[in-house]
Amino acid sequence: MSPEPFPGLRAYLAGRFGAEAKTASIEPLGGGGSGVKEGGYGVPYAVRWETPAGPRALVLETVRPGAFGHEDRSDRAALVLRAYDEYAGLPRHVAAVDVGAFREDGPVGLAGTREFFVLTEFAGGAPYADDFERIAAAERVEPPDRARAEALADYLAGIHATPAVHPSWYRRRLRELTGSGECLAGVADSYPASAGGFPDARLLEEVERLALAWRYRLRDRSDRLRTIHGDFHPWNILFREGADFTVLDRSRGALGDPADDVAALSINYIFYALRTRGGFGGPFAELFDAFWGRYARRSGDAELPRVIAPHLAFRALVVANPLWYPRESDAVRRSLFRFLLAVLEAPAFEPARIPDYLARTAP
Repeated sequence: MSPEPFPGLRAYLAGRFGAEAKTASIEPLGGGGSGVKEGGYGVPYAVRWETPAGPRALVLETVRPGAFGHEDRSDRAALVLRAYDEYAGLPRHVAAVDVGAFREDGPVGLAGTREFFVLTEFAGGAPYADDFERIAAAERVEPPDRARAEALADYLAGIHATPAVHPSWYRRRLRELTGSGECLAGVADSYPASAGGFPDARLLEEVERLALAWRYRLRDRSDRLRTIHGDFHPWNILFREGADFTVLDRSRGALGDPADDVAALSINYIFYALRTRGGFGGPFAELFDAFWGRYARRSGDAELPRVIAPHLAFRALVVANPLWYPRESDAVRRSLFRFLLAVLEAPAFEPARIPDYLARTAP
């Protein structure tokens, strides 16, 4: 039996799930992929034990103290409680099983507690990010790759289909997009502050200035409020056989603009095209076109190009960040900044103009 990284956890598991859970193994889960992306808000643990009905597996997640708006215990507790409350409302999302907190002598009810945790079912499969690495190595797209991109577009079009009504959530999501610790402002603050480095503070200020203008341009578009995932990137999508998948780690609220989810995934096709081709072309451009075209047809969202700019800028700022992607080349980072600035400056995003955005004169 593995050592217990959280004192009292096995006793809690036995009380919650039965005596067999007293023997659970508790091991950190790897991040998947090839190490292109590093870091995270916490380390998930696989919790496994045998029952008379067969093996049982759960995942325990906590939030690490630190930047990105996670400095206080109340910040971290809010993320965990939101996860427990909202995972169940999203199709294909891994199920939340329980929520609790740790005291010095173990996990208990919430009064007098310290850090919070959420338990979810264990979902098998490989991160979609593994597909990106395989495609990059092979330099070609196979029919199953296109089928997966289209399946993800269909999934998003489905969850985005029904309008939601709330008096303040749309403005809140836009406000958090430009100003919260996990979004544009917090990610900008996490860039290394090295003298003469790229990007400098003036460039990051320009990104935020342009994004803020978009907040005021879009703040009355509450008609766009929908159910969303909120962090729909390749490390939060687990594929099994064919196009069968499960999603993980729904974030930042159950409602928002569908552009959030579309940008979170589509920026990765652009990113990998830059990593492998130095420009927008090849297999990842094909997959971008497959995903974007399918989503446009299935969703009928004609307004998407006129609202997606700040969402794309946020996601580009993430993948350009050396904190998250420490081995990326300076050339790729500069291309991502050219892209995000050009997108923020344009009145509407035009996929056919991605090569033009990447050719922006500076930085």
